Amino acid sequence: MDDSLMMMRHSAAHVMAAAVCRLYKDAKIDIGPATDEGFYYDFDLEHRLTPEDFPQIEEEMRKIIAADLPFERKEVTREEAKEIFKDQPYKLERLADVPEGELITVYYTGEYVDLCRGPHVESSGKIGAVKILSIAGSYYRGDEKNKMLQRLYGMAEASEKDIEAKLAWIEEAKRRDHRRLGKELDLFSISDSIGPGLALWHPKGARIRIAIEDYWRKQHFKAGYQMVFTPHIGRSYLWETSGHLGFYKESMFPSMSVAEGDGDSRTVEPYYVKPMNCPFHIEIYKTRRYSYRDLPLRFAELGTVYRYEKEGVRHGLLRVRGFTQDDAHIFCTPEQIVEEIKFTVKFALAILHRFGFTDISAYLSTRPEHSVGEEARWNQATDSLRQALEAEGIAYQVDEGGGAFYGPKIDLKIKDALGRPWQLGTVQFDFNLPERFNLCYVGEDGKEHQPYMVHRALLGSLERFFGILIEHYGGAFPTWLSPEQVRILPITSGQAEFARELRDRLLDEDIRVTVDEESDKLGAKIRRTQLEKVPFMVIIGKRDIEAGVVSVRSREKGDLGAMTLEEFRKLFKESLKA
Repeated sequence: MDDSLMMMRHSAAHVMAAAVCRLYKDAKIDIGPATDEGFYYDFDLEHRLTPEDFPQIEEEMRKIIAADLPFERKEVTREEAKEIFKDQPYKLERLADVPEGELITVYYTGEYVDLCRGPHVESSGKIGAVKILSIAGSYYRGDEKNKMLQRLYGMAEASEKDIEAKLAWIEEAKRRDHRRLGKELDLFSISDSIGPGLALWHPKGARIRIAIEDYWRKQHFKAGYQMVFTPHIGRSYLWETSGHLGFYKESMFPSMSVAEGDGDSRTVEPYYVKPMNCPFHIEIYKTRRYSYRDLPLRFAELGTVYRYEKEGVRHGLLRVRGFTQDDAHIFCTPEQIVEEIKFTVKFALAILHRFGFTDISAYLSTRPEHSVGEEARWNQATDSLRQALEAEGIAYQVDEGGGAFYGPKIDLKIKDALGRPWQLGTVQFDFNLPERFNLCYVGEDGKEHQPYMVHRALLGSLERFFGILIEHYGGAFPTWLSPEQVRILPITSGQAEFARELRDRLLDEDIRVTVDEESDKLGAKIRRTQLEKVPFMVIIGKRDIEAGVVSVRSREKGDLGAMTLEEFRKLFKESLKA
């Protein structure tokens, strides 16, 4: 994001807050950052904002912009800040977050003042065009135990023309929204009866998931991975040893008590549903003794995990509580690590390319101030990650000190059809768990050594990845992923029997095909098939049967005319490559 655009958007957030405070004298203000899409501000006020209020707020914003009011920065003491914001309880709480001795700054825009680090544009007149987009609820500090505030979203661009282009982009994003398309195309649902953040995969969505999983497994077997399956729950001891109970407990579901043993020896053990797969893979590793000749060892699993995501962050399939990770853990020697990382990154790119993602970048996160592991290991691990990115020609940024305490990592980011970035794959070193679980292998010198361990995910989670795929393709999946690849449309009931026979022949060839035997006219059948985004229609009339041909329509190209069944097979097979 252009820094100047981000600064303008942040300044526009102040102007929007100033406008709201002019219109609603009881307004209590919290925070208003810039975002990749625009900006927002959180308010606590008696009046319940609705879209009908937007024009008035926009008009007040334009008055402030036209007045060309300077953004005046002022350094203040803590006591001065308390006096300035004595009637703004949320600002006072934010002020309390500022460490003692740290500089406190406020920005004035006319009569409006905000607690802010800045920076801002020189004056309100430097802000281009603005637009209020929407209103939503947001818990204060993202905690559902706190009061619900009103979050007002807006956008700021250089000109009205840019606003129009952005609005068109937003409309296209709405059209592609996976929640909307998921319902329209009957792909998935989330039921309050089952629980928030727990997805139900409908038959069509499940068929796409199976296609994803089949491809994923096939490629992993070819790449030398071994598949494993692990339980959904484990004893608390496992999570104590791994450190999750110490570092991750707030994101884990509460423990369940499980009675074990009989009679007087009966005990109650605490178990947790798993938030991660890694401790289970480690336990598989520990079941036998490995030599350096056995490594690298690559364990992979489509493992379902559970995390307690709060209401404020859950979002369709993109942020759920139960999801299946395309997880893998690699155990190797220090000598193998550079080539192993190169292999892993190349493998990740090939997988992402197959799903239609070609604009891929990366972040390389290095050693933080507080970490575990020897410096030499960190340097080797970080260098191997860097070499892998450079070998594949991937653009990357370095996030200095952004690694986990247990190792450096690569985050792979893709851009979808709308240019939005999504973080998917991760290649994460771990010097912590091998030590906690006392992992070892026998080296060439006959002595025990600790292996290097790498956590690796390519798609992230199947649920989130599916949501991204829906939006990337707008529900019009490529043929190889489509839940229904071909729909046969008999013109009248007289061709129904032939249509069913053709369907059975295509099913034997692993083509996902159905027959529309509704009594509707052909035009209605075609429109229905188009709305359901089926890649191919095979239309059969009396004359087609007599001539030994079928009439074919493509979702992308429209009417392709009559062709023999063999010609259609060839066309279909070619479409599977895209």
